[in-house]
Amino acid sequence: MPTLLALSGSPSLHSRTAVVAEHVLHRLSHAGFDTAHLAVRELPGADLLAARRGAPEIRRALEAVAEADGIVVATPVYKASYTGLLKAFLDLLPQDGLAGKTVLPIATGGSLAHVLTLDYALRPVLAALGARHVTAGRFVLDSSVERGNGPDRLRPEAELDLFQAVDEFAEALRAHAAAAVPAPVPAPAPVAAAAHHAALTTAP
Repeated sequence: MPTLLALSGSPSLHSRTAVVAEHVLHRLSHAGFDTAHLAVRELPGADLLAARRGAPEIRRALEAVAEADGIVVATPVYKASYTGLLKAFLDLLPQDGLAGKTVLPIATGGSLAHVLTLDYALRPVLAALGARHVTAGRFVLDSSVERGNGPDRLRPEAELDLFQAVDEFAEALRAHAAAAVPAPVPAPAPVAAAAHHAALTTAP
């Protein structure tokens, strides 16, 4: 089963974006995928900004991206684009750092006026990093993330729309995994094998 990694790029400790990413991973985990969540804000800031790829936590994070078959990239919208925190991490990836991977982009924000951030800001950088397939993303309004005394949750209509994108992402991953499995080599037909053996035993 393909392995999945969610990258959430919010600098906030109480991030709605991270909540959305966790909902995505919960759905994928129940579908049988092996999932993990990397909140970029938890990486050492000095190492991240200085592009110290060899620093232990940065190295492990880059290895997690390299080993994943699918990537969920989630970001809040800041200044009509994805966050500088996410940009700092994506800049550490090799030029083909997403080659062969299926990617689901997700953005969160306070207004639907920012919905085009997915197509005009986030999708181009994912393509530039060589993503094999960037599936249809989703924009989730901040007001759709409900917080209270219990666990954070999404409003039902927002969750339904998000899960549609997640299911399409999962189907694309399964299709890619199936296509990557080599076809079995057929065994020699009994007649052909017998003829070949006879030719060897009667040869001068």
